[in-house]
Amino acid sequence: MKKLFAVPTIGEKLCAHFGHCEAFAIVETDDQKIINIEYHTPPVHQPGTYPRFLAGKGVSTIISGGMGVKAQDIFAQNNIEVFMGVNSENPEQLVEQYLRDQLVSGKNLCDH
Repeated sequence: MKKLFAVPTIGEKLCAHFGHCEAFAIVETDDQKIINIEYHTPPVHQPGTYPRFLAGKGVSTIISGGMGVKAQDIFAQNNIEVFMGVNSENPEQLVEQYLRDQLVSGKNLCDH
C-alpha cells in the first residue's frame, strides 16, 4: 500500500518548527519501503496554508519537530497523522524509523 509522508526541512534536514521550513520532503512509500523522495517549496506561510498544501498532495503522515495548534487542528480535520517532537535527522531516516515502529515522539518543539 502506498503512503505519503511529509517532513518540513531546511537544507534537506528536519526543521524543528513546521511553519519555518524552506521545503517539505514528500516521502513516498510502498509496502513499507521508500520508493521516492521529492522536495516541494510550500506556498507563502499564512495560518492554515501548509496543512492545506500537504493535504492537497495526498500526504497521510507529518513528521515534525513541532507545530502550532491551528496546524494540528487542520491536520486532524483532514485525518492526517501528526508525529511530533522528533530530533533532527534527514527525512529518509525519520520515515525508515517510522516504518520500523522505532520513531519516538516527544515534546512539541514549537512554543505556540
